[in-house]
Amino acid sequence: MALALRDIFDFAREHDVKFIRLAFCDMFGALKNISVMTEELPRVIENGVSFDPALIRGFSPAREDLYLHPDLDTLSVLPWRPSQGRVIRMYCHIRHADGRGFAGDGRALLRRVTEELKERGCLCKIGPECEFYLFELDGDGNPTRKPQDQAGYFDVSPLDRGENVRRDICLTLEEMGIQPESSHHEQGPGQNEICFRHGDALTAADQFVSFRSVVKSIAARNGLYASFMPNPLPDANSSGLHVNISLFKSGYNIFSGGITSQEGEARSFVAGILNRAAEITAALNPLTNSYRRGAEPTRVGWRLGSRSQLVRIPAATGEYARMEIRSPDPACNPYLAFALLIKAGLEGLEQKLPLTKPLDFDESGGATVPALPATLGEALALAEKSRFWRDCLTPALADGYVAAKKDEWQAYLAADDKDLFERETYFAVV
Repeated sequence: MALALRDIFDFAREHDVKFIRLAFCDMFGALKNISVMTEELPRVIENGVSFDPALIRGFSPAREDLYLHPDLDTLSVLPWRPSQGRVIRMYCHIRHADGRGFAGDGRALLRRVTEELKERGCLCKIGPECEFYLFELDGDGNPTRKPQDQAGYFDVSPLDRGENVRRDICLTLEEMGIQPESSHHEQGPGQNEICFRHGDALTAADQFVSFRSVVKSIAARNGLYASFMPNPLPDANSSGLHVNISLFKSGYNIFSGGITSQEGEARSFVAGILNRAAEITAALNPLTNSYRRGAEPTRVGWRLGSRSQLVRIPAATGEYARMEIRSPDPACNPYLAFALLIKAGLEGLEQKLPLTKPLDFDESGGATVPALPATLGEALALAEKSRFWRDCLTPALADGYVAAKKDEWQAYLAADDKDLFERETYFAVV
């Protein structure tokens, strides 16, 4: 049920809310916000809050103000803030002064995709599984590259020193209405993973942005630094964002019938994503550091149950039947990534694309199986030539994204020390 202004004020009085953070993401998924006092909410709803888009990376260089208009249904308490003078957060629509939507708003793009699904009688559910690293801080409170522990996959305390942090993260997520399903220590030293329950695509993207914010905030409260950099330690396991996708048509999950038969909508949906995987990689893997993949897939293939292929079909049934794409990393903008994946799957359905044969468990396929881009430069070149990329993202998003990332790629190529460039560019902010 949609929230009304009266509901917000009732909640604010009951919970001693004094501050409202109006949040949005830049073109690359970095969270931004401005705080307003609760009493200002009627004015904010009617007129929005202006900001300078020229100071937001990837937004318009013109000095014409944009306006934040809160989506009241996204209200969430920030549990790590004080209980007296409590803080809540709402994600925002970004609009021009005349009310037009801002073309560079990735959240608006995903909202349009979900509305398109609804018109077709469909619902896409997405459940992310996200890995991240925990590092110690130095005496001045700055992040070091010393992992919190030296534990490995599924290890327990005392080797695993992250279990209390993960506990705090999961409890905080629950207070915010986000349902974590599992958490554990991952393969790398100081590396952790938390998986959360699937939801509709827009909610899943909002929750993933919140998740990254929660992880960093709770880590800081525990004297640690959380990094979502895809490969912060060159000799250790890289961090992935495994995206589980299911599609419901008139309430029926198209993946629940299995994918082994020679026909079926689930096969065409997966085929659509495989068909466009290479040209949307620039959004799924947005940093130069994203291409230090380690064990992550490098070929465009699939298999039942195999974690070594780009697309895995888990052994699940009913509501939980799904596909899992394993190439994205946690530095991506989830609004763009999820929109592109859904549109690719829908294209496969519309064109009834046939699904290639599954690869063997450890098979790369050699030259007969298409490869994913090996560098950010290759990914951007494919995106720039892709009509699909441009049509899905709209020209403003597509061109702005590629232009900014090409500058980043050129700076990387010009750097004498590539490792130092990535540490200085990404480590303290991603």
